[in-house]
Amino acid sequence: MIGTGPTVRYSAMAEVFETLIYAARREICITTPYYVPNESMQEALCACARRGVDTTILFPARNDSWIVGAASHSYYADLLRAGVKIFEYEGGLLHTKSLTIDGDISLIGSANMDRRSFELNYENNILFYDPELTQTLHERQLSYQLQSKQVSLQAVEHWSMARRLWNNTIGMLGPIL
Repeated sequence: MIGTGPTVRYSAMAEVFETLIYAARREICITTPYYVPNESMQEALCACARRGVDTTILFPARNDSWIVGAASHSYYADLLRAGVKIFEYEGGLLHTKSLTIDGDISLIGSANMDRRSFELNYENNILFYDPELTQTLHERQLSYQLQSKQVSLQAVEHWSMARRLWNNTIGMLGPIL
């Protein structure tokens, strides 16, 4: 159990996420509604894909926070260029926060992959080393994927200049979102 918040060791959750990302050897699948990472988190995911780990992130296609959605989109191009597969769930608001690694390890809980969860909010996640539970959770992640549209680098590169400017402007607000 990992509990964090502004009155306890707030960096613990981010450190757990990054450690797990760097520990992945074959496959990592992440589901999160909010993605506004710090630089080290973004680099950990890009490095994971670059070293050959099958790296997938599932986001909601329509976020309940337009500002966080725009900020999340500002990170897509770098992730895709590194080889991360991005899917946007079209079956409603995907609010699951889960991570599965190599068929053995799962992390589930309340923490999003954003600075607010890592630095300001009180969050609780549970880390499991349980292949059976991880398989069940991964099957759920795959069911989300089947209801999702894969985002391609080509599509992101064809976003209008206005959309890219908007996403990047909002992305610069990441530290205060």
